Amino acid sequence: MAHTPGAPSAPGGRRHGDGTGRDRPRIVLDDVSKQIIEQLQQDGRRSYAAIGKAVGLSEAAVRQRVQRLAEAGVMQVVAVTDPLMLGFRRQTMIGVRCVGAIEPVADLLADMDEIDYVVITAGSFDLLIEVVCEDDDQLLEIISRVRTIPSVTSTETFVYLKLCKQTYSWGTR
Repeated sequence: MAHTPGAPSAPGGRRHGDGTGRDRPRIVLDDVSKQIIEQLQQDGRRSYAAIGKAVGLSEAAVRQRVQRLAEAGVMQVVAVTDPLMLGFRRQTMIGVRCVGAIEPVADLLADMDEIDYVVITAGSFDLLIEVVCEDDDQLLEIISRVRTIPSVTSTETFVYLKLCKQTYSWGTR
């Protein structure tokens, strides 16, 4: 595959990582690729033709860059839903404390369909997991399953009362 200037050249894709970029090469993007990402962050349904007009490329060139950015794991274009509108009444962040190796526990938690987010942290919790579920009965069942993992020593559940801000536009530096 030929390399387009400014398009990512490193292979990508991972289920999870350490969040620091240490587990794979850093990808350097040119200004045009950054502008394409910013256009999609504003509206993920924006056409390649409209993006091309905004950034000075052809529709085909934008399509190719978007495909390469996605294949490299730099970005995804997805639909973001409101869990409350879909019948999920309980959103929580759960802090998990463990003994021993943390990554195997993170892998087990990441394999649970009901858990949307797993991150290894520094601080009073070894892991943070986010759960979106239908009701308290489902939350209790999930917490019980988490607590049965042999290395898990304790959990603390933080119930979301009101979501005040959620953004996916971290910028491109």
